[in-house]
Amino acid sequence: MANAVEAVVVSGMRARANSFWTIAACTVALLPACVSAEEAFDTEHIFGFMIGTDVGNPGEREFQTQTTGRFGKGGGTYRALEHEFEIEVVPLPNFRVEVGGTASLHDITGVPDIDDRRQLNFQGASLDLRYRLLDRERAPFGLTIAAELHGDRIDETSGAKGRMYGTEFTLAIDRELIPNFAIGALNLIYQPEWARFEVTGQSEKSSTIGAAFAGLVRVRPNVLLGGELRYFRQYEGIGLGELSGQALFVGPTAYFQLSERSRLTLSWSMQAWGRPAGSSANLDLVNFERHQARMVFGVNF
Repeated sequence: MANAVEAVVVSGMRARANSFWTIAACTVALLPACVSAEEAFDTEHIFGFMIGTDVGNPGEREFQTQTTGRFGKGGGTYRALEHEFEIEVVPLPNFRVEVGGTASLHDITGVPDIDDRRQLNFQGASLDLRYRLLDRERAPFGLTIAAELHGDRIDETSGAKGRMYGTEFTLAIDRELIPNFAIGALNLIYQPEWARFEVTGQSEKSSTIGAAFAGLVRVRPNVLLGGELRYFRQYEGIGLGELSGQALFVGPTAYFQLSERSRLTLSWSMQAWGRPAGSSANLDLVNFERHQARMVFGVNF
């Protein structure tokens, strides 16, 4: 049964960027015209790989599923899919809490330095805390700090078993460029991670810093279209030791307000430039993937 489930999911992971635009076009066509525009942007969920500064109103509760696909390494076949279920609550003004659990699927064959595997597993759990320091409606820009902590039993890149712990610290800034029409955002990111692998007993420490930019425009009352540009540098050790590699990702993002309570975000990023340490290559497919895709669906309850 597990093999059958894996086969179905892996076959679905073969879709590329054309699938993103097909889904986006169909969603736009099927959206009800009665969904009204809000007076201003709510940036909590409109970005794909980034976050906005809005955190919701006290008492709000949301259920969200987030599916992230990563495709392509420096040879062979590489496909990794993570599906996360999340519950979000806003217990206090300007403060949001999110807890989640993740299942992962890996389909890896002939990739240098990564063992071949085809498996479906429960990966781990996460806790995401966000606090808004500046409200965009009362200040020149919005400002939020976020910390996402995760503990995993499966390595997200190789699929190997072990113990993995990490935190993603994000400083998010956003501002309406044209009121109720165009929004821009900046994320500054620091990700320290520690891993100990079950089979080899080997321990690894790494850290990643990054800067991400996004812009979205309102093309319909319930539809936002735009793009995200993200730059990362990965290092050995959690204290930004020796540089391992760097990569620049760019791609489109689409946000759809499906109803008063439900929403959908689609995002695709391609590595436009990269370089592993000690190489003159134009892409870093050692530390990063060639393509990344994300689909987020959420509903208030």
